[in-house]
Amino acid sequence: MSKLQGADHNKKGRGLEYLYLSVHDEDRDDLTRCNVWILDGDLYHKGLLKFAVSPQSLPNCLALFVVDMSRPWTIMESLQKWASVLRDHVDKLKIAPEEMRELEQKMVKAFQEYGEPEDANPASPQRRAPTAGEDEAVVLPLSENTLTHNLGIPVLIVCTKCDAVSVLEKEHDYREEHFDFIQSHVRRFSLQYGAGLIYTSVKEEKNLDLLYKYIVHKMYDFQFTTSALVVEKDAVFIPSGWDNEKKIAILHENFTTVRPEDPFEDVITKPPTRKLVHDKEINAEDEQVFLMKQQSLLAKQPATPTRGATESPGRTTSGSPRPAGRAGQPAGTGGSPMAAVKKPDPNMKAGAANEGVLANFFNSLLSKKTGAPGSPGSPGSGAVGAGVQGSAKKTEAGFD
Repeated sequence: MSKLQGADHNKKGRGLEYLYLSVHDEDRDDLTRCNVWILDGDLYHKGLLKFAVSPQSLPNCLALFVVDMSRPWTIMESLQKWASVLRDHVDKLKIAPEEMRELEQKMVKAFQEYGEPEDANPASPQRRAPTAGEDEAVVLPLSENTLTHNLGIPVLIVCTKCDAVSVLEKEHDYREEHFDFIQSHVRRFSLQYGAGLIYTSVKEEKNLDLLYKYIVHKMYDFQFTTSALVVEKDAVFIPSGWDNEKKIAILHENFTTVRPEDPFEDVITKPPTRKLVHDKEINAEDEQVFLMKQQSLLAKQPATPTRGATESPGRTTSGSPRPAGRAGQPAGTGGSPMAAVKKPDPNMKAGAANEGVLANFFNSLLSKKTGAPGSPGSPGSGAVGAGVQGSAKKTEAGFD
């Protein structure tokens, strides 16, 4: 609507947005404003319709149902939902039955008396169509599925973003019959409301001027010189009163994998959503904060012995720093080089004693000088070195 208005802004309102279109009558050199109310696409706001469509304004209204061609699987659901909302609203308006019947008959007459426009005065397409002095047109009866939902006001269905047709073909493997199937369902829906249908694209400037001319034609009886356009699948235009079941059946001739009576949602399905590997951006924690958390967790953990409590005393007396996988060695106590290491208090628990021995052992390793395992000045290191060698010799002897 902002494109029709001639504005470049893309502001989106909330609830019920209002703007207007400037309409210029060239014949009378008169200027007026066509009020436009845009209802937010949320059923929560449907109660706001009362400010746009009232018993007084209904005879001068035109309803536009706007759908999104870039998401064709939502088209029929959206049309049925909002048409139902408008129909319920009109039914609740306190309009006299005879007045409502008159509005409905006006829509039937307009639909029946539609004729192909004459391409006259193409330079000034907004001139008023003559209404007097013409022969009465032959009125044909309505077909079974035409104007079954008569709102008493003109209805126009606008399929926006028709430039997405090429994207649907490339990314979702849509073929010609898919677009014919969509058009078939939308046109049959249009017949029920006596609605016109137009495909538009703001991105590619398609049918925007045509949409404006058709709106002012339906609202102010301006002359309209464009007939139906059904050749290009992304630039369809079908004025109210032109279509019928036989013309829609022409689309069905090209169907190979679908049938006209197939449910819309079974053929035009929503593609599966692609889940991204990284849905949320993860911020790394500060290094010092992470380390402090780990330190606090370690401090809270109880001391757990590396071996069972019953095996711990044997390990302290064996004096061998071998891993638990080398079990089976004789646990001799006499002449052990680990005698230099302080023996634990027998009153202490086995796990704590084992921890103390391991602590003394690793402390003695740390105090040892590199390259001089038995150097003076570190008596503990000499004893530990001897203990390691002794256990290695015992291991060799055991294997021999």
